[in-house]
Amino acid sequence: MSLPLILLALFYVFAPMGVLHLCHKYPFVNKLGAVLIAYAAGLLLGALPIMPDGHGKLQEMIMTISIPLAIPLLLFSSNFRQWSALAGKSLLSMVLAVISVVVTVTIGYYLFRDTNPQLWKVSGMLVGVYTGGTPNLASLKLMLDVDENTYILTHTYDMVISAAYFFLLIFGGRQVFRLILPAFRLSGQGSNHLMEEAAEDPYWGILQPGMRRPLLTGLAISLLIFGIAGGVSLLVPQSLTMVTVILLITSLGIAASFVKRIRQIEKSFELGMYLILIFSLTVSSMVNVNEMLKASPQLIYYITLVIFGSLLLHVLLAAIFRIDTDTVMITSTALICSPPFVPVIAGALKNREILVPGLTVGIIGYAIGNYLGYIVANLLHAYGG
Repeated sequence: MSLPLILLALFYVFAPMGVLHLCHKYPFVNKLGAVLIAYAAGLLLGALPIMPDGHGKLQEMIMTISIPLAIPLLLFSSNFRQWSALAGKSLLSMVLAVISVVVTVTIGYYLFRDTNPQLWKVSGMLVGVYTGGTPNLASLKLMLDVDENTYILTHTYDMVISAAYFFLLIFGGRQVFRLILPAFRLSGQGSNHLMEEAAEDPYWGILQPGMRRPLLTGLAISLLIFGIAGGVSLLVPQSLTMVTVILLITSLGIAASFVKRIRQIEKSFELGMYLILIFSLTVSSMVNVNEMLKASPQLIYYITLVIFGSLLLHVLLAAIFRIDTDTVMITSTALICSPPFVPVIAGALKNREILVPGLTVGIIGYAIGNYLGYIVANLLHAYGG
């Protein structure tokens, strides 16, 4: 490998540290989000005429490695035994929210399928990101072999429209939904500690010297899982290699979380998100900005339909089952925007009791997003015409 390629690889791996530093030091940057900053840096890098020869293979290698390593780390700290403790109304609201996403994605696919022959892949990514989050979107990009421009456009539009959705919930969502949904009944339970813990600046901690040993342990276990999945993938046709790796890694990551010592590894989730930042920086640097600007507006219409259409359907179904306003809002946020946004909504609603159910729903979404997105994409491809 030439020196310029080595320097580029080092930039991809260590630049996210600079992103985290900016987020830690400047609150307004932190509000934008580390993933968005990483995408912006990658787009800027890709637009500059400085890429060395052979950079394409390096980028593909980093993308192929970062996501399979990230998935187990994101799942290790999850306590899936708590699924059974999820309150009946919260569980029902989650199921209705997932159904709403799948239904609106399917409707949107039939409305816009003639605009893009690869729309079934976009549909799978949308199911993944709106039942899980960015890690699922990135995983499905690899599983469905989505091109970089389509992936970046999808994620960019997702972030913009999701922000509008999020502000809608904060500034008036409760008042509007209470017109047809019952109010939440307080039980006097909840945890300030959990609220504070979930809302703190967690990613900065992975850069502290005391975190090296637990993070290396988590990374070693993730490498082992990656190795096992890679070995098994040799037994399947080449066209199914990445799908096999991602689904097997997800399953093994969930299984590993049942081991207490693995589940208690500090900052494993945050290390997984760091790898997501590496992926985000890499994939955005591969984008052809000129091609992005020529993109069809139908994609943004599709994503808008899915986000707001699924919210409307979720609220209507919740009204039938008499699910309260706060529970609907927190489960919708956990799935559409992912768990990090749950404490913000819980705080805006001044209701700490919905925090733990919301976080639990979000974690379940991370676990099922890859499976559900892949299944829906292939069903639409096979039977969607």
